[in-house]
Amino acid sequence: MSFSNILINWYSDNKRNLPWRKTKDPYFIWLSEIILQQTQVKQGLPYYEAFVSQFPTVFDLAKAEESEVLKLWQGLGYYSRARNLHFTAKYIVDELNGEFPNTYKGLLQLKGVGDYTASAIASICFDEPAAVVDGNVYRVLSRYFGINTPINSTAGIKAFKALAQELIPKKDPATFNQAIMEFGATQCRPKNPDCMFCPFQDTCVAYNKGMIDTLPVKLKKLKVKQRYFNFLVFLSEDKQTILEKREGKGIWQNLYQFPLIETEQHLEYDAFLKLVKKQPNLKNKAFELHQYNNVPKVHKLSHQHLNTTFWTITMDTVENGIPFEKITEYPVPILIGKFIEGFGGF
Repeated sequence: MSFSNILINWYSDNKRNLPWRKTKDPYFIWLSEIILQQTQVKQGLPYYEAFVSQFPTVFDLAKAEESEVLKLWQGLGYYSRARNLHFTAKYIVDELNGEFPNTYKGLLQLKGVGDYTASAIASICFDEPAAVVDGNVYRVLSRYFGINTPINSTAGIKAFKALAQELIPKKDPATFNQAIMEFGATQCRPKNPDCMFCPFQDTCVAYNKGMIDTLPVKLKKLKVKQRYFNFLVFLSEDKQTILEKREGKGIWQNLYQFPLIETEQHLEYDAFLKLVKKQPNLKNKAFELHQYNNVPKVHKLSHQHLNTTFWTITMDTVENGIPFEKITEYPVPILIGKFIEGFGGF
């Protein structure tokens, strides 16, 4: 029996009952794939259900304000996905009359849609034999065939895509794509794969040559940049605070945060107080500064670690303030959201 047939048989017996597997509507498939990028199913499922409930059609999503979309996305990270999701919804409604492109090449033209997402939508919704290749697929193929080409190298990306494309059957490509992703997620896991009950045990190169722990091969990541964030949490007598919208490119674009001072290193109280006193909006004003967390909280992103300290500033009044009780209405990074949840406030 072929690799594809064995895989599809395994899938028919072991697939999880997930809502996006009950439809071929490209809106729901697209939504699920964008949410599940760099996100596990157990984390992404509640977000998918929330989006479907609040925006049941692409027209509803297109009509929403970006801040609504970002707020609903809060906690998933990689917020460019949410911004692209909203942009593309508006493009599909305004330029394509609400109809998704029905080919792999057409789907690739949508903002935020890359090879993997285009392949998934094209195969599941339009029966095009376009093979998906994600982390799960890399792992399954590299182990089964014993391939040690780095999966994040140019050569590896091309080789694994070509191999997956050879394996995908022209008949029912949707089931094959979902099967290989499911197999990687639940059976051929990164750690502790279930090799004892694997249908490929006899023919898997990695299993038979003791290479499970060494495959797939991945080139070392770039050096992680250390950044030092100091957030100023203003607290006035009339329970007002300040939130600012992050503009321009970079992390957390269009999300809200407390006023930020970024420094070259972590500063102790006295050194930071001198810096705060130089801020234009605090010169010659009476205030009290308190360090909320003595040890910086490290928030890890893909290529940078944010060493974060929250400082409270109490004063009589603040300019352009908002009621502290309303800050939960604003879309904020998960780092800020967790602080707000645990902050005693006034």
